[in-house]
Parts: sequence; C-alpha cells; structure tokens
Amino acid sequence: MTFKVSLVPLLMIVGVALAVPPSYPPQPTYKQPGMPHNFAYNVKDDYSGTNFGHSENSDGNTVRGSYNVDLPDGRKQTVKYEADHYKGYVANVEFQGEAQYPHQYGSPVTYKPQPSYHPQPTYQPQPSYQPQPSYQPQPSYHP
Repeated sequence: MTFKVSLVPLLMIVGVALAVPPSYPPQPTYKQPGMPHNFAYNVKDDYSGTNFGHSENSDGNTVRGSYNVDLPDGRKQTVKYEADHYKGYVANVEFQGEAQYPHQYGSPVTYKPQPSYHPQPTYQPQPSYQPQPSYQPQPSYHP
C-alpha cells in the first residue's frame, strides 16, 4: 500500500515536468525556394531493343512530367505525374498494347558476343645487334 501512495506523487511530478513547454527558443528553419527547370531525353536502341524516355518541367513550385518505357512483355508503359508541397506526388499510369507471353524465354538480344581477349604472337623479337660489355669487372677480394 505504501508503494502505491509513494508512486502517485512521483507520477504527478513527472507529468507536470513534461507539460511545461521548454524555455529555449526554437531553432529557425530555412526553406530553400523552388528552382525552375526543364529537361527531356529519349533513348532508343534497335540493336538491343531498348526504348525509354523522360521529360519534366517545373515552375519552382509544381513539377510536371512523364516517363515511358517499352516493357519486356510488349506493352508500353507511360507515367504522367505532378508533384508539389500540397498534394504530394500524384501519378497516372497507362499501358498501351497487349501483353505477350512467349512459350520460350530467352535473351532478346540476338548478337553473338565477341571474345575480349586477343592472344599475342608467341615469337619474341631479337635485337638486331649484339651488345658487348664495356668493362671487365674485377673481383673486390682475393681468396
């Protein structure tokens, strides 16, 4: 019983201490202003079958853009998005085409890899002259 009685005042003191706001001033925060930008790129490589792109523009507050990619199942995926500090990131995903699933799976690349190692010839070139020693060393000690 004494344990319960002594615990109640301790909890009241801790509760009051946590309820009092801190006396130090809050740190100032720095918010960087938005930076307008605009970019776009596309990559299409018929040799490997790669095809994708991205474009984006911003007025400093809202970013709008889209990106697309050709998927391995034969469809094209396009994502159009808009992002700002109020609505967050809102995306609309669209697919074009019908998914194709072949019975055999394998690499879509049809080129034959070439070896990257090319051995050097086995012969060793010989100098066209015969070097002659220019001095005769003398032993530094006599046994």
